[in-house]
Amino acid sequence: MMMGATFTRHREIAWRGGQTRSTSRLIAEETAIALTYNGSTHAVMMGTPGDLEDFGIGFSLTEAIVEHESEIRSIELIPNELGVEVRMWLDGDRAAFLAARRRAISGPVGCGLCGIESLEQARRAPSRVAGSGIVFHARDLLSAMQALSPLQILNQQTRSVHAAAFWHPRTGFGPVREDVGRHNALDKLAGAIVREQKSARDGAVLLTSRVSVEMVQKAAMIGAPVIVAVSAPTALAIQTAEEAGITLLAVARDDGYGVFTHPRRVLLPDEAAPRAGC
Repeated sequence: MMMGATFTRHREIAWRGGQTRSTSRLIAEETAIALTYNGSTHAVMMGTPGDLEDFGIGFSLTEAIVEHESEIRSIELIPNELGVEVRMWLDGDRAAFLAARRRAISGPVGCGLCGIESLEQARRAPSRVAGSGIVFHARDLLSAMQALSPLQILNQQTRSVHAAAFWHPRTGFGPVREDVGRHNALDKLAGAIVREQKSARDGAVLLTSRVSVEMVQKAAMIGAPVIVAVSAPTALAIQTAEEAGITLLAVARDDGYGVFTHPRRVLLPDEAAPRAGC
């Protein structure tokens, strides 16, 4: 559900090729999004005001606020002059659980750990991903990453947002979600997968951003066995993917990518590739 325009047109004075001209450009919208549970604000994130029901559900799942979508009794989007409230009501057991760990977060774009109360929360043990035993061909994953760009509708218009997508080797692309924040895009994807009654356990999550630890943690929460990202991972992201049982591919460019963890799920053209750590 869209709450409003995800982009608007703005005037600019452009200097290109040594020449100046007056023109206009499509610019991605960014607004404050408050995630509230049972009447209390839990998080305020800056993000793109689109697919906010997906965002609310996905955030709730990837941050372990709920274990199942059914634990969210209702969700409502409330726009106001300052932003949008994603208002959710939890069932009794989950509401009590959340009350016990209540915290408020105020996070700018690109910040996925703002407001946590301890180092233990920042380094929480990731969920262990089992996967379905599916194996991916290296060239297919690369082709999927190359095919993602035309599906990034908002980024085609603004060139300023991240995407997170789900891809299955037999059925192709599932949901594709975009946001100015990479964490938000992944949360929106998580929510879309659940709402479309898909399983992430037999496909790959494709990211147009770098891979930091919280991106791996979120992917693990939805059971995704493979992450493919266009940029490099952090050392802690690699360690976390190893612990979670996730196959992490990164630096995915036109000529290939690097496999950093659990290579058993990827059939590489060169069978001499090392298989240690499977």
